[in-house]
Amino acid sequence: MWSTTSRPVFRRFVGAVVVGVALAATSGCTVPIDAVAGISVTGDGHLLGVMMVCGHQIDGATLYVDSADVDKTVTVGSWTADRPLTTGLVTWTLDSPAAGWAATRSLAPLTARTTYAFYGWTKDNSWSSSSVSFTLTDRDRLTPGKVRYDSVSDNGDESAITVSMAEFKTRACQNM
Repeated sequence: MWSTTSRPVFRRFVGAVVVGVALAATSGCTVPIDAVAGISVTGDGHLLGVMMVCGHQIDGATLYVDSADVDKTVTVGSWTADRPLTTGLVTWTLDSPAAGWAATRSLAPLTARTTYAFYGWTKDNSWSSSSVSFTLTDRDRLTPGKVRYDSVSDNGDESAITVSMAEFKTRACQNM
């Protein structure tokens, strides 16, 4: 049998546990975004990864089949930088070896009517980049010096846009 003085302590303990569980259940476990991923092409049509690191670092990037069904998400290519990418702009070819990069999974052939997503990450999951989705049709519309990326407006809306490399460098980190 409990004494009357132990009930308030027990109630406070149960209340604290309930609040802790509620906070854990409603808090997101996402990796913070501090870089912007984009794609471009070379003069001879090869796909380029484009990464604008806004403040921290990115260690690598992955290209995968973009699917709402997690079981249908397939990695198409993955690259690790020789050293962490820090604040600034970097580009590299995705379909052939690039200086400063190791392909942890070489780029598989891309197919029509498939949507791909490209994003950057850190080895310890402390930071990531936004992702950019595209199809082969989107890639084929790109010209050298142009970057396709997902822009975030002041009110939080996302939309895929294509801008010059210089404009990407200037605007990409504005709404981070």
